[in-house]
Amino acid sequence: MRRWMIVLGILAAIVFGSAVGVRAQTQLVLPRDSQAASISQRIGVTDVTIHYSRPLVNGRKIWGGLVPYGDVWRAGANENTTIEFTDPVSIEGKPLDKGVYGLFMIPGENEWTVIFSKTSTAWGQFTYNAAEDALRVNVKPHPAESREALTYDFDEIQPNAAVVRMRWEKLAVSFRVEVDMSEVMSASLKQQLRAWSRWNWESWYEAADYLENSKGNLNDALNYSEHSISLEERFDNLEQKSRILDQLGRKDEAAAANAKALAVANVLQLHTYGRQLQNRGKQDEAFEVFRKNIEKYPDHWVVHSEISRMACARGDFDKAIAEMRLAVAGAPDTYKPAFEGLLKRLEAKQDINK
Repeated sequence: MRRWMIVLGILAAIVFGSAVGVRAQTQLVLPRDSQAASISQRIGVTDVTIHYSRPLVNGRKIWGGLVPYGDVWRAGANENTTIEFTDPVSIEGKPLDKGVYGLFMIPGENEWTVIFSKTSTAWGQFTYNAAEDALRVNVKPHPAESREALTYDFDEIQPNAAVVRMRWEKLAVSFRVEVDMSEVMSASLKQQLRAWSRWNWESWYEAADYLENSKGNLNDALNYSEHSISLEERFDNLEQKSRILDQLGRKDEAAAANAKALAVANVLQLHTYGRQLQNRGKQDEAFEVFRKNIEKYPDHWVVHSEISRMACARGDFDKAIAEMRLAVAGAPDTYKPAFEGLLKRLEAKQDINK
């Protein structure tokens, strides 16, 4: 009998304990006074995301009251306010690796400390440990338009940076997030070109184009351009290779690549290239390209516009007007308005090459 009573007691304890465990683990999702929010901003290709809860002023004294000066504050309400960076960044000029961080602040009347903690899963600041700090920066608070609910915003957006601004009550605190675009994009392009895009000539062309236009690593740009050509040789990537070689000071190779590009170009590609040369102030080179077009495609409508431009440069407006009328007559509807505008300028004896 005693043995059975012990067994029954153990079973009761297990059942009761299980019930208590289930109750302890069950948590209903109910409305909160401080509601959850998130905000995200892309800087270049780097995503910055803040998750936080939004306490209300609700008639209370906030700074130096509900939020004491000199104490660590969770920078929101409820669970850890968190901030995530998908690439390495700098905060107020100080480096911070990519990752998810707990965002804490220490308010002061004249200066605040913004803390990025390696722990991002705490509840509030109750278990905050300074030994887990990844970075601290000091910033100045400033007066702001009144906000009933705590708010995070991204302001002062630039191609490589943004300012994170926390506003609550009549105060704002900000810190600048900056991305090393050269380093991040170099790594990003290499990673992207390992995926499906590596089989498309356009992807390698775009990568080279980005590096060239952003004054990035020209040797990488040349490698990307050459890989694009290896997948499909086109005017676009051959002419791109020529430009990059020219910037690298490899003039003879640039000239050879340019000649090859012009040899495979169609009439509109030659025209566009010539106009680009004109826009860069290289009129004589542009006219050489136009002459190639005239020789290859003498009856094409866009070629008449090129003959018109060359006549205009000589001051022969009668010839220029006659040729531009032929261009207007043959041009598709989408091009007609532009050429009609050039025709009117010629009739007014204006130089259309300027």
